[in-house]
Amino acid sequence: MNAAKRYDMFVRFRAANPSPKTELEYTSPFELLIAVLLSAQSTDVGVNKATRKLYPVANTPAAILALGLDELTDYIRTIGLYKTKAKNVMATCRMLVELHGGEVPRERASLEALPGVGRKTANVVMNTAFGEPTMAVDTHIFRVSNRTGLAPGKTVEIVEQKLLKFVPKEFLHDAHHWLILHGRYTCMARKPLCWNCMQRDLCDYKAKTPAPDGV
Repeated sequence: MNAAKRYDMFVRFRAANPSPKTELEYTSPFELLIAVLLSAQSTDVGVNKATRKLYPVANTPAAILALGLDELTDYIRTIGLYKTKAKNVMATCRMLVELHGGEVPRERASLEALPGVGRKTANVVMNTAFGEPTMAVDTHIFRVSNRTGLAPGKTVEIVEQKLLKFVPKEFLHDAHHWLILHGRYTCMARKPLCWNCMQRDLCDYKAKTPAPDGV
C-alpha cells in the first residue's frame, strides 16, 4: 500500500467515525489502566460487566488495596485468567500508592514497570488517557496491518514501528481505535466482510470475501 492509499484509508475512517473511542468503560486513567490490564485474552464486553460492579465500590489504588485480594477476585472471576490478573492488579495498586502517590504515571518506563503491564497496555494508556500518539498493536491491528498492506510485518514490534512511520501524523492519535474497530467488526479473522468494507478498493488483500447470496 502506497502513501496515497494510506492517507485515503484514514480519511475514510475519520469521515465514518470522527471521534473513535475505546469500548472499555472508564472515567479516569486508573480505571482505564485496570480495565486494559483485565482485558488481556478477554473481551471488552466481559471486562465492562466486571468493572461495572467493581468500580462503584473501589476505583482507586487505595480502595482496591483496602478491598483485598479475595474480594477483588470475586469481582473479576468471570474474566479469563482472573486469579493471575487479581494478583497483578493488587501489586500494581501497591506500586502506584508507594511510588506514584496513587496516580497513574504518564511515562512508558514507569507504566511498563507495573505488574501485568506490557508495552501494549502502556501504549493504550498513553494514547487513550494522556493523548500520546502511540500505537498499541493487538491481534486486530496486527491482522489488519498485514492483510491490507498498510504496515506489514512478522512481529508486533515491526508492525508498531511501521504504523508509527506510515500513518499520517494528523491521524496518528485516533488510528489505534479505528484499526481495532475495523478488525473487530469488518476485517475479522475468519470471514472478513470485504464485500461491505469501506476500504475494499484500497486494500491489498487478494482473497477478498464475496458478498453472501442475496446481498
